[in-house]
Order: sequence, then C-alpha cells, then structure tokens
Amino acid sequence: MGGKDRTEMDGKEMDRKKADRKEDGKKEMDGTGIQGYFREMMEIGLPVTLQCIFQASYGLVDQLMVGRLGTVSIAGSGLGAKFSGLAMVTVSSVAAVASILVAQYHGAGEEEGKSRSFFYCLYIGLLVMLLFLLPSVLVPEKIMGIYSTDLETVALAGKYLRIVGASFLPMTVTLMVSAYLRSSGRSKPPMYAGLLSMGVNIFLNYIFIFGKIGMPVMGLMGAGYGTLAARSVECAVLVAVMVYYKRRRVVYLVLPGSLDMGFLGKISVIVLPILLNEFSWSIGENIYAAVYGRMGTAALAATVLLNPLMGMFIGMFQGVSSAAGVMVGKRLGRNEREEARKVSKYLMKVGFAGSVAVAALLFVLAGQYVRLFDIEPEVAGLAQYLVYALALVIFAKILNMILAGGILRSGGNTKYTFAIDCIGTWVFGVPLAYLGAFVWRLPVYWVYFILSQEEVVRLLIAGCVFGREGWMRNLTENSQAEK
Repeated sequence: MGGKDRTEMDGKEMDRKKADRKEDGKKEMDGTGIQGYFREMMEIGLPVTLQCIFQASYGLVDQLMVGRLGTVSIAGSGLGAKFSGLAMVTVSSVAAVASILVAQYHGAGEEEGKSRSFFYCLYIGLLVMLLFLLPSVLVPEKIMGIYSTDLETVALAGKYLRIVGASFLPMTVTLMVSAYLRSSGRSKPPMYAGLLSMGVNIFLNYIFIFGKIGMPVMGLMGAGYGTLAARSVECAVLVAVMVYYKRRRVVYLVLPGSLDMGFLGKISVIVLPILLNEFSWSIGENIYAAVYGRMGTAALAATVLLNPLMGMFIGMFQGVSSAAGVMVGKRLGRNEREEARKVSKYLMKVGFAGSVAVAALLFVLAGQYVRLFDIEPEVAGLAQYLVYALALVIFAKILNMILAGGILRSGGNTKYTFAIDCIGTWVFGVPLAYLGAFVWRLPVYWVYFILSQEEVVRLLIAGCVFGREGWMRNLTENSQAEK
C-alpha cells in the first residue's frame, strides 16, 4: 500500500475519531452516555434523596425524643405512624401517576398535558385522602385496636392518630406539587421545603413533648402536633412556589374547564393499578405491624425503632428511583426506547453498588444505633438483630424501589407492578409472617427476615418483566396525534 493511500486512511481515521469524540460530547450534553446519565441523575435525584433523608432523620429524632417517654409511647407512636404511613403510601400512588404523566408530557414538550395531569391527579388524591382522614379523626381508637391488644398502647396511639390525621390534607397537596415540580426538572423547591419542615418538626417536637419555653408537657401528643405543624408549613411553602412560578409564567397551570372523559380514562387506567398496588402493599405492611403487636409490646417497640433507620438508608436511593421515573419517562415520551433501556440498566447498577455499601454500613452501625435510645435491654437486643436482618435484605428493597417503583412504572403499564407486589405480599410475605410468628414462634428478627424474602421474589419477577418490552409505552402519542 502506497504512502498516499496510508496518509488518506490515517486522515479518515482521525476524522472518524474526531466525529466520535464530538458525538460523545453531544451525548453528554443531551443527557446520554455515562457522564450524562450521572449528571442528570444527580440533578433530579439528589434533591429528592436529601429531602427523604431529612424526612427520615426527623422521624429518627421523633423516636429519640419519644423514646424517653417509655416503651408504651414508642409502641403507640409506631402504631399511629403505621396507619399514617398507609395513608401516605396510598396517596403517593396518585402522585406517582402524576409524575409519570408529567415526565412524559415534559419530554414531549406538552405543557397543556402537564397541567391537566396535575389537576386531575390532585382531585383524585384529595378524594383518596378523605378515606383516611375521616376515620383517623372520628374513630382512631378502633383503628388502633386492629394492631394491638394492649389497651394502654391502643388508647395512646388513638389520641396520637387523631392529631396526625389532620395533617393528611397538607400532606396530599405537598405530594402532588412535589411530583409536578420534580418531573418538570425543578426538584430543589421540594427539597428546601422539606428541610424547613424538618427544622419546624424538630423544634416544635422538643418544646411540645417536653414542655419547653412555657409550653405544657404534652408527651406523645406533642409529637403529633409537631408533625401537623411541619406538614402544614411544607405545604404552604410549595403552594407559594407554584403561585410564584405561575405568575412568572415559569409553569403553565390552568384549571380544567370541563371534565375530559378521555383524559380521565387514560389516568384511570394508570392510577387504578397503582392505587390498588400501593394500598394492597400497605395493608400487608400493616398486617406485619399487627403481627409484631401480637408478639408483645417489646417486639413491636423494636420494629418501631427499626423504621427510621430503614427510612433513612432506603431514602438515600429514593432519589435514584424518582430520577428513574423521570429519566426513563422522558425518553419514552420521545420514543427513544433503546435509550430508555440503557439509562435503566445504568440506574440499576448504581442501586446495586449503593446497596452493598449500605448493607456493610448497617452491620457496622447496628450496636451504636441501638445505644442511642433509652430503652430496656430486651428491646435493645431485639432491635439490634433487626438491624442485622435489614442489612441482609436491603439490596432487594433498594433494587425493587428503582426497578419496579421507578423504571417499570415510567411507561404507565402499571398492571405489571400491581401483579408483582400482590404476589410478593400476599403469596409470600403475609403467609410467612403468620407462620414465623404463630406457628414456628420465632423471635421477631427471624420473622422479619423470613417475611422480607418477599422482596427477593418481587425482584426476580420484576427482572423478568424488564427483559420484555411490554412495559415501554409512550403515553403522549394520542395527544400528539390529535394535534
């Protein structure tokens, strides 16, 4: 081969490499490629992660303060928090639908679709919220009696739930507004509102629970008032942000003039499976709480102490899950199916690597965490072994949150996640909890570990669903065709 030919080939090779570098740079700018994925994930997910850590941390502070009141108060707060959590998870399912729709319409540049999605989901969320608010305020003791046979614990938990139940309204508005902002690429306002809420909660809990700066000693009821005030402040801040954005025309929000049955039908197809899914899952979680309650007040108190720690560490990856829903949803809205699959695999790798690190950290910190509380040795021992059990299964919890809770839902085909969670909870989790507690009569930490194998089952099924393409749907195609 002559020198001229070789020179021409070398020149073409250099041009090709320059073009490749240019394309790689373009991918990074467009949010594709490893660096682009990471930057996009951090922009969307970091504020969510910080907000979740803030929320979990003031739950931890609540338990540290309430823990000084004794085992009954710890158990009572845990029972009230379980039903409150049932309300939050169920309403969050509607907010998840809002996130799915807003993310896809945002990717397609459809502002009107984003506005309709927000308001329709807000109305549905408020209706669902009433199903929890009314019984919490009217018959809280009857609800708490489902969880425990300890009359003192039930009475205290009922009073606590009546106060916390009033916070379900601001909580619902907060969830919907946060879903809209995050899916529109504005995740910092919910983070700052959450930080402010955390500060308000900690401060008010301290003065209400222990009767500081002239306030009467309220005990556990003080924690309830602190939660109500903190959620109200968070809601007010986010509503003010939305009003400000609307006036500055940063967001497009217009109340629907008439009921669009076609659009409502589209939402219903997505929201009903998620609503049933989250409600079913939450019922399962509440059954687990009832199982623990019937294993004794010490066992119940130990599981209550586990919840803030679990919320904090899993909350670290809630941002990855939220980012997954937005990042994958935007790409599906632009019909970039292969790119959606690539970013999904990247986020799963991030979740797995992080879960391994978290598991190691839990093993190291278990003893130190339990010593933070002023509790009986029996409760402390049970709580420490529960932390070890959590460390062994947290990888499945985190990966499920990202894969089933974020990636698979982003396409709106929510019947898949409904089926996955139903199988995990009702075919495996609940039967294993019953067998472990009442047939095999195992300690509470073994019961927790055994029933948590439902997470592994969920993960295996979700992995099989991800391998197919049925979950990938563009929800904006009909509205684009109408134009």
